[in-house]
Amino acid sequence: MTTVCVAGGTGQVGREVVRLALDAGLDVAVLSRRPPSGTSPAHHDGARYFQADVTTGAGLAEALQGVDVVIDCLEGQFGKARKKFSDGGARLLAVAADAGVRKAVLLSIINCDRSKAAFYVSKADKERVYATSALETVVVRATQFHSLAASVFQAGAKVRLIPVFKGARFQTISPSDVASELLVEALSEASVEHHRTRTVGGPDIRTMRELAEIWRKATGQRGLMVELPLPGETGKYLRSGLNLVPDERTGTDTFESWLAKRGESL
Repeated sequence: MTTVCVAGGTGQVGREVVRLALDAGLDVAVLSRRPPSGTSPAHHDGARYFQADVTTGAGLAEALQGVDVVIDCLEGQFGKARKKFSDGGARLLAVAADAGVRKAVLLSIINCDRSKAAFYVSKADKERVYATSALETVVVRATQFHSLAASVFQAGAKVRLIPVFKGARFQTISPSDVASELLVEALSEASVEHHRTRTVGGPDIRTMRELAEIWRKATGQRGLMVELPLPGETGKYLRSGLNLVPDERTGTDTFESWLAKRGESL
């Protein structure tokens, strides 16, 4: 039986990877700084949870013992976590190599190496760490999640204003679709190419206004749609269409279908 360790297995993509891996009959270990309790929605019966920290190395050896493949869904969006993001990746890979792990799969963001925004730079730095690993590695770059758009609209709706960024189009994808592709890569046969990168995108490309209209209809929320400029590197990235991959419509879960399944929590 293949043993998979999901680093960051309590996040929105990581927990989907854990669920799919268990459904596939795999032995699943989860690495997290704060393992969930048995009553938490992030906890899956059948998975083994380990408290471990890639920034210090604490607990990594125990979590990776007997593991065949690591799937890295860790995030580091702010502050110290972002600054240490690539270093944490290097530490995880080093301990994995010592433990006899054969492959590591990394979740990343489409065209992160073409933006100067700090979050994207940290992702690109971590990709470069993976590209020099002794392990076979696969970087899976995904377009933005459905939840990103929904969270922006939800935040604005609190003050009855729904923001729509000028010139922005999105190809949003569901976490479960991304998780499925991560698991496919984790279980694939060894490749002649020691380090690979692939990109996965959502099924539809839509303007932010179109997404806002879909969200408002699905949720019944009221609010005035306000078109706003998005300054800085993130705005430049979106207006340039670097968040789109028209030829890679991997996901099947549309924004509408994702919203319908989450209706009780919207």
